[in-house]
Amino acid sequence: MTQPVSMTDDVKAVFDAMSEDVRPVLLEMRDLVFDTAMKTDETGELVETLKWGQPSYLTVRPKSGSTIRLGISKSGRPALFCHCQTSLVSQFQELYPQLFDFEGNRAMVIRDDIGLPRDELSHCIALALTYHKRKRS
Repeated sequence: MTQPVSMTDDVKAVFDAMSEDVRPVLLEMRDLVFDTAMKTDETGELVETLKWGQPSYLTVRPKSGSTIRLGISKSGRPALFCHCQTSLVSQFQELYPQLFDFEGNRAMVIRDDIGLPRDELSHCIALALTYHKRKRS
């Protein structure tokens, strides 16, 4: 795991406001986003910000990927959200139908009964962080 990346006060406030049952998982997912970005050569510089009130991660210089967001699903569980006009969530569902639950074309939800499948989640994060680069190829 990489060194923790410091977060801005506004992002920290969003994580701090989350309930104790989802916050630790979402913080672990946040660490995995940065760790995956460091290990994925095609990923551009990663920026953490808030979009739609959720901690969001986007690549800049070059814009190699689609924005991903971390938040709470409609069912109240930790989730990774993608832009609904990408094919990312359907791709994740094809790859890992038994490991995650899915909400439409927007969210990949962490299942309570499995825990955090780190390798598979990292693979999905890498696909999101390189989405535009792969679409141009």
